[in-house]
Amino acid sequence: MAPRPRVPGRTATPTELDEETSMPAHAPRVLTGDRPTGALHLGHYFGSLQNRVRLQAEGAELFVVVADYQVLTDRDVAHRLAERVEELVLDYLAVGIDGERAVIFTHSAVPALNQLLLPFLSLVSAAELRRNPTVKDEISHSRQSAVSGLMLTYPVHQAADILFCKARLVPVGQDQLPHLEATRTIARRFNARYLSGGSPVFPEPEALLSAMPLLLGTDGTKMSKSRGNAIALGATEDETAALLKGARTDTERRITFDPQHRPEVSSLLQLAALCQGRDPHAVAEEIGDAGASRLKAVVTEAVNEYFRPIRRRRAELAGDRAHLRAVLAAGNARANAVADVTLVQVAEAMGMRY
Repeated sequence: MAPRPRVPGRTATPTELDEETSMPAHAPRVLTGDRPTGALHLGHYFGSLQNRVRLQAEGAELFVVVADYQVLTDRDVAHRLAERVEELVLDYLAVGIDGERAVIFTHSAVPALNQLLLPFLSLVSAAELRRNPTVKDEISHSRQSAVSGLMLTYPVHQAADILFCKARLVPVGQDQLPHLEATRTIARRFNARYLSGGSPVFPEPEALLSAMPLLLGTDGTKMSKSRGNAIALGATEDETAALLKGARTDTERRITFDPQHRPEVSSLLQLAALCQGRDPHAVAEEIGDAGASRLKAVVTEAVNEYFRPIRRRRAELAGDRAHLRAVLAAGNARANAVADVTLVQVAEAMGMRY
């Protein structure tokens, strides 16, 4: 099936992109990644990591950035950064991202990528940066009394991450769409300003929205590393059980799947359903009047069963830190080769090849 034509300048819908990326012949280049600010969790897995593995299997050229520089956007010091970078790579490999097929690299190890920040910043106004809703949300949830000016450049950093490799697709959550639109704007403005009639340097990347519903944390709010309400991929089975035992539900005994009126219960049902490959309504019907304790037991069993092989693989990989560093070294080299070519093209377009 050929992908449906899309209107230029419009963010593609998830359905359209699913059709395109299911065709290995297209081999789209995909950019995704995470900040090494803490352990990846179940929300990351079902919202993003699982999709990355699928894209890799379908032939996409996967670039995965460990955005270590961006750790500094909302904090003064990046504590235990080297350890957290390794832990992130460990999670990637454990869930099935192939270090030989995918380009796993650190932001700070690719100088040419970061050089794009200056010309890109010249293409956006201070007002545009201040009103970015994702930046506002990051600032509101920051644990610092004040954030640095670097926070305002966060969308432009992400634009450099995406455009240095000319990614066509970017898997994002709904809350990240403003960042991607900022990237599309920067690409469009660069091409318009520096290439009058020539071939554009940068494509306008499109969003690959996950169809996965939002999983709530154990406190009933969005699952997040910074809010301490998440179940880490590397958590033990006992830790998982303890966290889920304390998960927020409600006072109704009968278990029903109703995301609008019973978000906490419905999120737990959704988690069990994802792990079991079932419909959440069926899981709810099976539990019935057994109440929240039975719901939590079902979810705990489903999560531990599903993630057991991933956790086993993670434990095996954790014993070979040299391998993790080798994966990063190889990915950094490949990313640098791509970034160097792009930077030359940018310099030529701007008339700065001296």
